[in-house]
Amino acid sequence: MNKNGTWDLSFLYKGFDDPQLQADLAAIPEMLEGLRAILASDEDDKTKLERLMDAQEALSARTDRLSYVFMVLAVDATNATAAKYDDRLSLIFNDARLVGSAITRYIGSIPNLEELIASSEKLQKVAFALREDADRVKHTLPEAIEPWMLQMQLSGGGAFSQLRDKLDSTHLVSYRGQELPLAAVRGMAYDADPAVRKDAYEAEIAAYKKIELPMSYCLNSIKMEARTLSKARGFDSVLDMTLNSSRMDRETLDAMLTAMKEYLPHFRRYLRAKGKLLGHKNGLPFYDLFAPVGEATRSYTIDEARQTLIKELGKFNPEMAKFVDHAFEADWIDLYPREGKTGGAFCAGAHFADRSMVMTNFQGSHSDVSTIAHELGHAWHNRCMAGLPYALTGTPMPLAETASIFNETILAHQVLAAASEKEQLTLLDASLTESTQTIVDIFSRYLFESEVIDTRADHAMTVDELKDAMLRAQDATYGDGLDPEVRHPYMWACKSHYYSSGLNFYNFPYAFGELFGKGVFALYLEKGSDFVPQYNQLLRSCGSGTVVEVAASVGIDVHSVDFWRSSLEVIKQEIDRFCALCE
Repeated sequence: MNKNGTWDLSFLYKGFDDPQLQADLAAIPEMLEGLRAILASDEDDKTKLERLMDAQEALSARTDRLSYVFMVLAVDATNATAAKYDDRLSLIFNDARLVGSAITRYIGSIPNLEELIASSEKLQKVAFALREDADRVKHTLPEAIEPWMLQMQLSGGGAFSQLRDKLDSTHLVSYRGQELPLAAVRGMAYDADPAVRKDAYEAEIAAYKKIELPMSYCLNSIKMEARTLSKARGFDSVLDMTLNSSRMDRETLDAMLTAMKEYLPHFRRYLRAKGKLLGHKNGLPFYDLFAPVGEATRSYTIDEARQTLIKELGKFNPEMAKFVDHAFEADWIDLYPREGKTGGAFCAGAHFADRSMVMTNFQGSHSDVSTIAHELGHAWHNRCMAGLPYALTGTPMPLAETASIFNETILAHQVLAAASEKEQLTLLDASLTESTQTIVDIFSRYLFESEVIDTRADHAMTVDELKDAMLRAQDATYGDGLDPEVRHPYMWACKSHYYSSGLNFYNFPYAFGELFGKGVFALYLEKGSDFVPQYNQLLRSCGSGTVVEVAASVGIDVHSVDFWRSSLEVIKQEIDRFCALCE
């Protein structure tokens, strides 16, 4: 592991002057023309389909490498060369989308698709993807307008998404006489010193004044584009469009949200208990939402974090321990916040190389350790999909959080089991802090985004309207758990998920992942080590079925409110224990 904690992307390219990068850029347009030629050929449908599948697989491997550009920008937003290549790739990928839509229309026009699949071993391997394409054709943009719609998205939602990322990653916050990156100041919310947390919160809130107007324009424009796109694709709403792309139905979402709403009073009880413990009388002020509690509060070095993850995740699966150790040793992780680096964390897989790259902003808190566990869960998920055709690696958003939440749950469970009462208080709080984010805060984000999308039909929301909507959403979910005078009216500005062009409602998948992951973890507790192969197979199948089908493969009925209640009951037990320890 290198000393500065940066990741090693050289397995993709040595730099922007790497001849391989130029070769890949030149090859993609040629490969797209090759796909068009296959579509235009007079070959029989079976031969044509098989050739299309092979050509698409080769194209995906080429484009996979070019994720290099995105990863460079994520840690260096001011890199002008990367930005230039990003613009160039946007045009190339737009052309790829047009070819992809043409293939979808072709597959949807084949009357005997099932017969062709049955007659070909090659097609049987990607049968799910072929059937999904055949069904998707009814929501494909009309051929005559699709090129223009995609072109407009480049200067519309795509451009506003890029602008938001640049505003976030280059924005400096005035904190105690210093100018610090926004991500670094937000990370102080986990500091053990209450004065640091409060000062950082106030500095953060004040800093948004400088970027609130362009941020509001970005958000309004992206959501208006989403409304337009959903209508053009024949969906009744943006939510329906999102559920369709998530391979999830309304019945599943409604069952989960019903259970979540029922359990909100328990989360509020936890927040009030934590607030009282920290000396607050009117609920928890937002700046102490992530405050560590208890005498066992500690800070981790990156080496300590590494050893903790190896030890605790290895108890579930020794192969995972080796995997985690290798991720650190091989410099798969970009660790520390710095100017120009995007806030938050993510995992980007390189399927062709069976490798995953993790970006995080580690500052030493237990939450930071949990975040690395989370992202390495995504990496393990990618490992479980190794060798699959690219067509079967597209995990829908809800299932994409399964392995990450599972890793977090394992870490919390293992560490808690060996802890003293004083340590339990700290560890329970760390676990409940994360659960509160994925249940209570995610619910507030869902309510907020729903309101923005609905209101956008009438007008663009002003900064004041957005702040008011956010505070009302927080009140609806956090309730009296938070101090009504100290909430966060700018949560819409600091969460990048609202600004992902073409990816709306990037909120409820986290709640799904939290609760589904806990349900899967309960199966592990019941079955022990015998469950490990079944778990790995579950992850491998996530791109090969609907949410209902994948869940059913391990005996889970996601249409049942009782399933979601059973997962929430696990969190309630932690809340009960935390409140008892507070007393």
